[in-house]
Amino acid sequence: MISLNINGKGYEVEVPPDTPLLWVIREHLRLTGTKFGCGVGECGACTVHINGQAEKSCLLPVREAQGKTITTIEGLPEDHAVKRAWLQEQVIQCGYCQPGQMMQAAALLREDPAPGDEKIRQAMDEVLCRCGTYPRIKAALQTSIRLMKKEGRRS
Repeated sequence: MISLNINGKGYEVEVPPDTPLLWVIREHLRLTGTKFGCGVGECGACTVHINGQAEKSCLLPVREAQGKTITTIEGLPEDHAVKRAWLQEQVIQCGYCQPGQMMQAAALLREDPAPGDEKIRQAMDEVLCRCGTYPRIKAALQTSIRLMKKEGRRS
């Protein structure tokens, strides 16, 4: 039995310890906001936070997630600056990569509440968008930064 802390809730799952965390999240716990894209860590659609850091859940064996705090897109608060900015800037086109994009952005802003363009590009290069909404993603990140600054919050 593997114990997990996801979005502030405790879960017990009976799966092989080498099962990718992504499959436990989606198939066993039915938290389907985290997406399967490539399964090899190249696209970032499966990005979640592990102890506050953006991680690709398709690459992480569930045994390595035990004892850590896991946050999926469902656990990112609705009033989080990133979620509000994504809506304000109308980033979403097909939407498939957007949970991963938002989780990557939230982790970046948690680490650095005012990243420069190069740091934004480097961080966001970790998540691919087949629709090419990169200009809107960058605009949403800038909006997130302004919202956080205006509200005196850190991500």
